[in-house]
Amino acid sequence: MSSTVDVAELVRTRVRHPEAIAEAAARRPRRELVGDSGRLMVIAADHPARGALGVGKDPMAMADRADLLERLCLALSRPGVDGVLATADILDDLLLLGALEGKVVMGSMNRGGLAGAVFELDDRFTGYRPEDLHRLGFDAGKLLLRVDYDDPGSLTTLEATARAVDAMAERRLPVFVEPFLSRRQGGVLRNDLSADAVTRSIAIASGLGGTSAYTWLKVPVTENPDDMARVMETSTLPAVLLGGDIDAEARDADAAYEKWRGALRLPTVQGLVAGRTLLYPADGDVAGAVDIAVGLL
Repeated sequence: MSSTVDVAELVRTRVRHPEAIAEAAARRPRRELVGDSGRLMVIAADHPARGALGVGKDPMAMADRADLLERLCLALSRPGVDGVLATADILDDLLLLGALEGKVVMGSMNRGGLAGAVFELDDRFTGYRPEDLHRLGFDAGKLLLRVDYDDPGSLTTLEATARAVDAMAERRLPVFVEPFLSRRQGGVLRNDLSADAVTRSIAIASGLGGTSAYTWLKVPVTENPDDMARVMETSTLPAVLLGGDIDAEARDADAAYEKWRGALRLPTVQGLVAGRTLLYPADGDVAGAVDIAVGLL
């Protein structure tokens, strides 16, 4: 995809007027988290900060920042797209590009568990802090909670997650918790998408912190989509679906969309947060992929 993003201009602003980022955040028109449609459609782009740059067979697809920003601006311009989930570097660029006016802005909070690192499950909060999200006038935060019963680093992440839930609730800011039960297979961390594992991860995440009033869940579709109704009975917290694995979806996009369609009918499921699936579709048509996803809502 050829980019129309002026990287040189972004760099000039960062060098000469770094305060422009905070100024753009301060004047950004706000909106309700969930609008008149009653549904939430968010584009995710927080993968690079974890060192996860691959899409499909290209291990460095997300390494071209201008290309990624172009794809994000296009996705955000499509009807029915409510907002974006990203880390500070990306959201700062989007603020300077004027792409976040009237959009839901969700900051990614813990990115310390770098992809493939031995400390991947000691997933420390190296991204947005609750006070940052509040100061910038952003609308929500998101954190990843992977629990491996054989890795003591998971306990550190669990405790940090609970305190983040508390700090977000103090500021009346929604926090989206993305829970998984995970385990290493051949040295690679894998998320367990069986119905029992997803059920248990939801139960664990729902009970963290001193209140669940501002907690949302960000959940995957299970290996067998027919299990989702039973799995989502585990909690009354509002939930959004996550987009899932780009490799699987690239092989059969229609099947992936159909999985989302069924789960979106469930009473606690309020929307969809998808990233590489929509930003890097197999056919290259970002607008088309986004429009299909919006249509499912």
